[in-house]
Amino acid sequence: MNTDVVISGGGPVGLMLACELRLRNVNVLVVERLAEPDRTIKAGSVSLTTAEAFYRRGLLPAVDAVVQQNAEQIKAFLKSRGGGGPKAAMPVGHFAGIMVASTGVHFDDPDFRDVGPASRLVVIQQQAVEAILGERAAELGAEIRRGVELTGFDADDGGVTVRLGDGGTVHAGWLVGCDGGRSFVRKNAGFAFPGTDPAITGRQALAELTGVEALPGGWQHGNGGLYVYGPTPGRMLTVEFDGPPEDRTAPITAQELEESFRRVSGADIRVTKVHSATRFTDNARQAATYRQGRVLLAGDAAHVHSPFGGQGLNLGIGDAVNLGWKLAATIQGWAPDGLLDTYTTERHPIGEWVLEWTRAQVALMRSDVRTKALRRVVAELLHTDDGATHLAKKLSGVLHRYPIDGEHDLTGRGAPDFAFADGTRLGDHLHDGGALLLDLAESAELRETASGWAGRVGTLTVKCVSEPGLTGVLIRPDGYIAWASEDGSVAGLDAALRRWFGEPA
Repeated sequence: MNTDVVISGGGPVGLMLACELRLRNVNVLVVERLAEPDRTIKAGSVSLTTAEAFYRRGLLPAVDAVVQQNAEQIKAFLKSRGGGGPKAAMPVGHFAGIMVASTGVHFDDPDFRDVGPASRLVVIQQQAVEAILGERAAELGAEIRRGVELTGFDADDGGVTVRLGDGGTVHAGWLVGCDGGRSFVRKNAGFAFPGTDPAITGRQALAELTGVEALPGGWQHGNGGLYVYGPTPGRMLTVEFDGPPEDRTAPITAQELEESFRRVSGADIRVTKVHSATRFTDNARQAATYRQGRVLLAGDAAHVHSPFGGQGLNLGIGDAVNLGWKLAATIQGWAPDGLLDTYTTERHPIGEWVLEWTRAQVALMRSDVRTKALRRVVAELLHTDDGATHLAKKLSGVLHRYPIDGEHDLTGRGAPDFAFADGTRLGDHLHDGGALLLDLAESAELRETASGWAGRVGTLTVKCVSEPGLTGVLIRPDGYIAWASEDGSVAGLDAALRRWFGEPA
């Protein structure tokens, strides 16, 4: 069998990448060793930038339906525990378990401008994301094989020969490892994976419990660790600073969860049934590069860290959206020199930030007297309006910038969801996964400049009511701005088109 790309790993990152490639008519085979989706409790929310990626690909209705259902469950849970009244403030997130309410956040800050309907797509389980992306990838024509393990591969300048556990062999142009923190692809391709060793044991579960009536909500410090009960029925989490588990892969029993929760909280709780459970640590490592020849990495295969702050899923989806169009352009032969290498250049610094962000949280969660004092100081800062706004920006991803040349302050950032005079928004025009040049001043010069890239860059002539000063914006397929102008000038547009979309046809 021959194909353009083999993706090892059928979780959300691998499926998102498959969707992005299929939008550009690239042949894709996804191989996943698990016969059924993993139901282990994982991420329960996404960031604004991830929600924007789903919205731009037309996934808003499917995602929104799950989000609304989750919101009702959380509301009912809070009400059952005496909270969640009409004036209750939803948190924007937490740092090291320090919850920060949305009431102090300056959502009128320029970094939040024109976030559009994606702002409400937050609370959604990783399993739901995987189901939505799996259905979409199949609709787009990706071949997905479950219960098939990648057992080996040989890569050279001409492509990759992939061996599968069912005895099959696939000849592909490229192999992408989206196969998690213990990535077979990363290890066997020889990627360097430096970082810091784990020092904690975390346990998270969906379970049936008794004796929880008196437990306070939110993150709580206890004896030698932290614990959380909620914000949905049966969700429990503990963090203990006694080193990593002896065997992270061993089955997790109700007794283990119960004993951990009792040690940390001091509460006489009982775990009567476990629906889903997992262990985690603060092992923090990152591949030195995300590409070695014809082999690439994305998601947890490229970077691992503790789950604090919920950045793992978001980081991986960002990888997939950044990589997809660049790999497609390379396969189709029009990519400018070095385009595929910008995947590492742009995504590696964001991965570094996430690792540092999670390491800092672990340090601030410790229970010694000095750390507790520091924690109180940090809490005071986060509970100011400026502190809450800064945290919201960090967690949402709106501060992410790529090193893209250009004079305008929008260059290098994710595109705001511009509102247009015809009643549409920018996200409505990005469902096909292509690049888009906005002609906002009916400029014949702008359209003439871009004419050589027809087929690679679409053009939309429309009035922008949310940013009336803009006259032109070039948006890459991943939603990031490569060029913008406010004075009608097209200076720099030709260079930006050549930099990201090759020579004109």
